[in-house]
Amino acid sequence: MRGQPRRRDPGIPLPLLVPAVAAVTFLVLPLVALLIRTPWSDLATQLTLPGVGQALRLSLLSASLATAVSLVLGVPLAWVLARSRIRGRGVLRALVTVPLVLPPVVGGVALFLVLGRQGILGRWLDETFGLTIPFTTTAVVIAETFVAMPFLVISVEGALRAADARYEEAAATLGADRWTTFRRVTLPLVAPGIAAGAVLCWARALGEFGATITFAGNFPGTTQTMPLAVYLALQRDPESAIVLSVVLLAVSLATLLALRGRWLGRAGAAP
Repeated sequence: MRGQPRRRDPGIPLPLLVPAVAAVTFLVLPLVALLIRTPWSDLATQLTLPGVGQALRLSLLSASLATAVSLVLGVPLAWVLARSRIRGRGVLRALVTVPLVLPPVVGGVALFLVLGRQGILGRWLDETFGLTIPFTTTAVVIAETFVAMPFLVISVEGALRAADARYEEAAATLGADRWTTFRRVTLPLVAPGIAAGAVLCWARALGEFGATITFAGNFPGTTQTMPLAVYLALQRDPESAIVLSVVLLAVSLATLLALRGRWLGRAGAAP
């Protein structure tokens, strides 16, 4: 209203400001130290080293494949959780989100018990088709998919729950079956949520370490992704470890920038 005095910003209370500044310092200072210690003059040389290039290419490939598998499997699963009325959805949702809180090394052990040579499915694959999955590039993709898919499922489920169901109801009244409605109406409605979930899934797969080293091992050119290369390089070539860490940091920042409209850019828009 015109003439109404604007509310004065009371500011941040000192008991909240001090721990907030401490928290920011605690979270940001290690990243600053990483950037300060980065050998910028030798960055191009370090990135062209054979081991670094192999790890980078394998990480990008395996993370992209894991994201593709997660999209194919995770989007339908998110729809089941958000739209269907099957019994036990709460239990199913809890099972799907277990990898979010499960230690990745435990996930790798669990994958071994299923797909290892003596595993529930691995023994059958080995005896019937001669397929051995552990310690292969396929194992890297499987491990990354296991830990990353829940991020996509949760994001897409949230987008489906927030989407206006009236459009789908209108399509149904016009004679569209559920599959056509899903393809022509639901998917376009939740496309931003799918994109955000895919970005999160890809970033999580790119940074996966525990399940990968447990289930796939650490073999250069075959299963050694960037996080594994960082771990190995830190013991014998710290500069390479720093360079790889900076690459992963850049990917993380790019992920946040890609999601800024969904998570970061709306807080300041409130009146």
